[in-house]
Amino acid sequence: MNIKSEKLGFIVNPVAGIGGRVGLKGSDGEEIVEKALNLGAKPVASQRAKEFLNELKRLGVILQIVGYDGEMGGDEAREVGFDFKAVGSAKRSKTTAADTKRAVKDCVKSGAGLIAFVGGDGTARDVLDAIKEGVPVIGVPSGVKMYSAVFASTPRGAARLIYEYLKGRVAARLSEVFAVDEEKFRSDLLSIKLYGYLLTLSDPILLQASKTPTLVTGDELENQKAIAMRLIEEMTDNEIYILSSGTTTKAIADMLGLPKTLLGVDVIKKDRVIVKDANEAQILEAIKGEKAKIIVSPTRRQGYIFGRGNQQISPEVIRAVGRSGIIVIATRGKIATLDCLRVDTGEPQLDQQLEGYYRVIVDYNESQVLRCIA
Repeated sequence: MNIKSEKLGFIVNPVAGIGGRVGLKGSDGEEIVEKALNLGAKPVASQRAKEFLNELKRLGVILQIVGYDGEMGGDEAREVGFDFKAVGSAKRSKTTAADTKRAVKDCVKSGAGLIAFVGGDGTARDVLDAIKEGVPVIGVPSGVKMYSAVFASTPRGAARLIYEYLKGRVAARLSEVFAVDEEKFRSDLLSIKLYGYLLTLSDPILLQASKTPTLVTGDELENQKAIAMRLIEEMTDNEIYILSSGTTTKAIADMLGLPKTLLGVDVIKKDRVIVKDANEAQILEAIKGEKAKIIVSPTRRQGYIFGRGNQQISPEVIRAVGRSGIIVIATRGKIATLDCLRVDTGEPQLDQQLEGYYRVIVDYNESQVLRCIA
């Protein structure tokens, strides 16, 4: 059935997420974007935008899309075949936060009753700064960290949220937007604060929760050590281990006496570090021709094992290791915040292959089985 609707404001931050695979832990600022490109990074926002639009079209949603011409959304909307009306364009070839804010205001002025934006936490803050009160939004995830609670679970999830909203089956509620200090983040320090609230399309499955940092209690630390001890006993001398970000994986390196970045991805053997704070290319080089495993802990409250803050573990890396080489660990405190695991690798076909059930190690002698969804 075709669904007809009001205008949809559509805004793409073309450089969102560009720093992920090259290990830059964010994409805010022209200097970081330039550095990412010099490291061989490829833009990801356009593909995420098209994934969203193609799903919207598959669902039979017929609407006029308004936004800015070119790489801020017009190119993707026309390519997919939507009726697109340009209400402006970026002031210069390299888009800025100011362009996003102007685009939001111009979309609303043109009659858009709903805004979909492609980006990360920084883009969400720009939207919040510019949006008119009462206009709902939905974030199409394309950033690196995405701590805020305004993003759909995947680009396809964003399309389904809009479909359900237009059918009257989901409502909008105020959701948190967080500010993460990227400079500190790149120095392995987490500085996060509440920036404000956006009226967001809401659904417990299709909308991701906000990510919360781990509270380091005595029980949590002991639980992490017990998990680390279990993993170390199972490690072999001839395997390579890709340790994802987080305090639970860091506990493994700590017990081995090896340095480990808290917010990065590291490649180790049982007795040494191969690459510290590795990017995608370095991981692929390190595991070439070797037997490797990925050790990952889901994001607290969100449940993502891939696609949030660890894009260095790319689809190519995951395929090279294989599903059987993925080890999921989580403390009891973290597992209590989750209903399921999630994946959002940027490749829908791989996401589907990763769906299913995983054994999650939660203590030295304890595991739980959780379903993973895309």
